[in-house]
Amino acid sequence: MASRAPRVEYLAGFRCPLGGLAAGKPRVLCHGAEVFLSTGSELVYVYDQEGRLLTAVYKFPGQVWHLELLALRRALYVLCAQSGIYCLSLDQAGRSVSQDGGDGGDSQGTEDEQDGSPPSSVIPVDPGACVLPDATLCAFTILDDVLVTLAQGPTQWKVQLFERPCPGEDPRPGGQIGEVHLSSCTPTAGSPGEPAAPRFLPVLCCASPPGSRAPHSSRGFALEGALFGLLFGAGAALLESPAILCGLPDGQLCCVVLRTLVTSRSAPGDPKALVKILHHLEEPVVFIGALRTEPLAEDVEDEHSDCLVVLGHHGRTLAIKASWNEAGHLAPELREYRLPGPVLCAACGGHSRLYLSSPSDLCVVDLARGGSPWDPAQPDGALGGLPSLLCPTSLSICSVVTLSVSSRTPEGGAELLALSAKGRLMTCSLDLHRETPCPTSVTSANTGQKIKELLSGIGTVSERVSSLKKAVDQRNKALTCLNEAMNVSCALLSSREGPRPISCAITTAWSCLQLQDVLTATCLLENSSSFSLDRGWALCVQVLSSSRALDLGSAGSAVTYTIPVDQLGPGGRREVTLPLGPGEDGALDLPVTVSCALFYRLREVVGGALAPTDPAQDAWSDECPPDVLPEQDGVCLPLSERTVDMLQSLRFPSLAVPPMQALGPLSPAGDPIHTFLGTCRGPGGQLAGPSSLRAKYLPPSVATIKVSTELLRAAFGDGHAGMSLGCATLQWLLAENAVGDIVRAQALSSVQGVAPDGTEVHLIVREVAVTDLCPAGPIQAVEIQVESSSLANMCRTHHAIIGRLQRMVVEQAARGSSPPDLRLQYLHQIHANHETLLREVQTLRDRLCTEDEASSCATAQRLLQVYRQLRSPSLLLL
Repeated sequence: MASRAPRVEYLAGFRCPLGGLAAGKPRVLCHGAEVFLSTGSELVYVYDQEGRLLTAVYKFPGQVWHLELLALRRALYVLCAQSGIYCLSLDQAGRSVSQDGGDGGDSQGTEDEQDGSPPSSVIPVDPGACVLPDATLCAFTILDDVLVTLAQGPTQWKVQLFERPCPGEDPRPGGQIGEVHLSSCTPTAGSPGEPAAPRFLPVLCCASPPGSRAPHSSRGFALEGALFGLLFGAGAALLESPAILCGLPDGQLCCVVLRTLVTSRSAPGDPKALVKILHHLEEPVVFIGALRTEPLAEDVEDEHSDCLVVLGHHGRTLAIKASWNEAGHLAPELREYRLPGPVLCAACGGHSRLYLSSPSDLCVVDLARGGSPWDPAQPDGALGGLPSLLCPTSLSICSVVTLSVSSRTPEGGAELLALSAKGRLMTCSLDLHRETPCPTSVTSANTGQKIKELLSGIGTVSERVSSLKKAVDQRNKALTCLNEAMNVSCALLSSREGPRPISCAITTAWSCLQLQDVLTATCLLENSSSFSLDRGWALCVQVLSSSRALDLGSAGSAVTYTIPVDQLGPGGRREVTLPLGPGEDGALDLPVTVSCALFYRLREVVGGALAPTDPAQDAWSDECPPDVLPEQDGVCLPLSERTVDMLQSLRFPSLAVPPMQALGPLSPAGDPIHTFLGTCRGPGGQLAGPSSLRAKYLPPSVATIKVSTELLRAAFGDGHAGMSLGCATLQWLLAENAVGDIVRAQALSSVQGVAPDGTEVHLIVREVAVTDLCPAGPIQAVEIQVESSSLANMCRTHHAIIGRLQRMVVEQAARGSSPPDLRLQYLHQIHANHETLLREVQTLRDRLCTEDEASSCATAQRLLQVYRQLRSPSLLLL
């Protein structure tokens, strides 16, 4: 291309938000010397190219999504987000705005004014200028006296036709004259009563046949007769009716013949028959245009496009042209290409040339047949096909978010009007003949300019290469980390049976922290695999307390600790100790479930590799490239789980236990009242505190469970040989407590422990004989008795024992053991007695709600007696 004139000329700078303009919303239109521009905010600028002057700034009530100019009628139609369509008469609303306001001018004077605030001199648009109020409108176009709109419904897109109102007339539309629903759309989450803005706006334009009048819309085009008839049908060609093309965010390209849509209200038929799906790009449609790829015959005056072009957001391009097939028939030729993406904007101009902008470059693509001669013998000139490959030519211009082909195109060249991501309006002059200047015309000024351009190009290429090298290194590191994470995940998931390559053992113990006894859980992470846990891995420990651990459906507390695991190589260990309680109130809410899992943070490792490699891409990073990471941006691999109950939390000060078991006072520390009462002793050395009074005057709460000796011996096997069954049972119950070995060594069958809140819990195991249950004679059993002055601690201990016995019964049932013959009448009697007691409990509880204080004392005593009978059933685990 020739370089006699400046290639890029900056006209003005416009205010834009910090970070630059986002693609998809800015618009720029040109008519002669006038430029109508929107940066995606609520402002619309009118700029005079010849005078280099900003002539008007209009402020609309919402974000501007689209502009349409009717040049003959000097009317500007504007679509505002969640508001509707406004119409301005440019002759009546014209007003000059000085450049001193900071809104326009040359590039040198406005580069530092992009602070996101509106200019000082603006023209607020009267709400009465809204000709079609509709919050669901996403696109519109104008053809003759018809206004075509595309609205987003809850589940479908809707095309509507209105009689176009003119400026100065009644602002309301003249009336709806047609409507049809398109394919389903993905609903977007917005605030109640207000639709959410789509991520990608749909594309709407009109295609006219050769015989109709040229469309007034700036986005309309005329197609030659052969292509128009093949695309929209012979009926549309005979009626000479324009067709509406809709490019949807889901990738569908739909069309509706305008006159069939107008008559559908008076002669309704099948609505689905009005809509035709031409193609599916499988990515959001961002541009629809038309080109002329064949040369015109000498006797043809009107130039109509012979190729329809559709662009997707990620660069997929569709070209449709009428060509002759092997059978000698005229048929539509559809060909898909892949161009650099993501596509920010595009424009058609200069016969067969398509201009498209990506974050890194502005390119031009020529869809001509590559120099094939035109054969006038073929009808309609539809001779050649589409090129098999498109080769974009770089124009070395980046950060263009909206583009328009200027109507002042010089002969033999092209002039583009573009808006950059930083809000700069510029013209790009292209010499498409690639003329080579004469060597004699080269001057020292031209040589200096060429040297400047070369040095600037070298610096830009060097910076680009450095950025790309950094991006490649980041992605290589991310791929290495992902490969290591995949190996670790496969190793853990494939070793469900047997020892795991990466394990986490959970143990509990009492420790003294800040003069207070605290139950702690120690998680020992051990890496026995051949892989290394590097950056991105974390050990997540969740502590689930109280009723949520029991899965009772009520609320409970859950706390998750996340500990980064850095550089844990093969054979390495990492130990983490976490407090379980008691809390500030001195209570330990049991049972507590401790769960350990490995978590791999994808965003921490891969996020840098997915970041834009070009700083210019930061302006539209929210829209391209798409975010491939899910909301839960990580991989979670469960390792182990343990439930800590009352049996594991008991302490036994009367037994010789390890130092970790006997630390600290037995009552909750930090409470001065309990400390004082604990030191006060009455006559005889007895404690005078409230605990001693409760133990002296109130009987302890008792619960008993009977288990057959046959079941216990089958479950214990030979592991407890040489000791009594009562001692073996007590040792089995306290196996996860630190005193388990002491019970075995001392052959104990009863122990007295202390709960976390300082109250005593007594465990007694004795051998008994159960009569009246089996006709063959008494059944030998073991009775486990729990006593405590605290009803809550007794219930927690009773629940822990029941849980262990349930697991034992399930394991023995799986081995096929059968119980002895039982007296069913005796079991029925026990069941009936318990139902009677439960009904009495309900009656007593209802009575407590209505009686006075004097009468409720006797009722409460009876209720406690019934509870005591229920906690000591005559049933036996077999």
